[in-house]
Amino acid sequence: MKRLANFCLRVFCAGVCTLPLFSCAASKYPKDQYVVKIETTKGDIVVALDNDTPLHRDNFVKLVKEDFYNGVSFHRVIQNFMIQTGDPNTKDPNSKALPGTGDLGYTVPAEFVLGKFHKKGALAAARMGDNVNPEKRSSASQFYIVQGEVYTPEQLEQFEMRITQQNAYQLAMKRFNEQREKLMKPDMSQEDMRRVFDSLMTSEMRNVVEFHFSPEAMQIYTSVGGTPHLDNSYTVFGEVIEGLDVVDAIAAAETAQGDVPKERIEIKKMIILNEPKLKTSAR
Repeated sequence: MKRLANFCLRVFCAGVCTLPLFSCAASKYPKDQYVVKIETTKGDIVVALDNDTPLHRDNFVKLVKEDFYNGVSFHRVIQNFMIQTGDPNTKDPNSKALPGTGDLGYTVPAEFVLGKFHKKGALAAARMGDNVNPEKRSSASQFYIVQGEVYTPEQLEQFEMRITQQNAYQLAMKRFNEQREKLMKPDMSQEDMRRVFDSLMTSEMRNVVEFHFSPEAMQIYTSVGGTPHLDNSYTVFGEVIEGLDVVDAIAAAETAQGDVPKERIEIKKMIILNEPKLKTSAR
């Protein structure tokens, strides 16, 4: 009887013990976040999407569910910086289109969130430059993953000053454009125009709120690394939770002109590993 009881206990334990293993496999990812596996020809990368950037999250999930990313390649790779993909033109290896110029015909409004920064493994949206995109709206499909590098506190102070100046410049440019008719005169020379703008810039430098990295960002950038100069300019909407070694491997690829990998590195497919019940805002 005792042997039977012990046998039953062992069978019960064996059955119960398999459940936590299965549960752990299902619950090792954040339950309240979308988790997506990016299967590449270099290995798998798993990313968790942030809920406080819902426009980017929902757009990304929508494209994943439509299998949009299956077959696109990494078209821009820079070691110690980032790896970029999402150009639909790259699905065709023989395409003559300039890598990085393909998109989906719409953009996503910027979602800059306090506390989200470009640490190693950050998932962020690519976009057109400020000169044609002052609102910093994101590409519908192109994204990058940060590899970055480690910086000293002194280097980060320089970045803080540069970002503050960029913010002042953008405010001065906005003000200049709003008052262009009032500020501009028919016979105004380029030098006079520059003096007017410099005056606006000086004024905005006095009024703009100085940019400072958070203590967490300072700690990460000086130990793990990242790309701090991109903060406050590109939307971060998730992060890598598995596969940073794959990011490193892709970033280390030999490249040709335009930072295009000489050997094609492709996204084979993306799979949603966790789908929480959330209100969505996708198009």
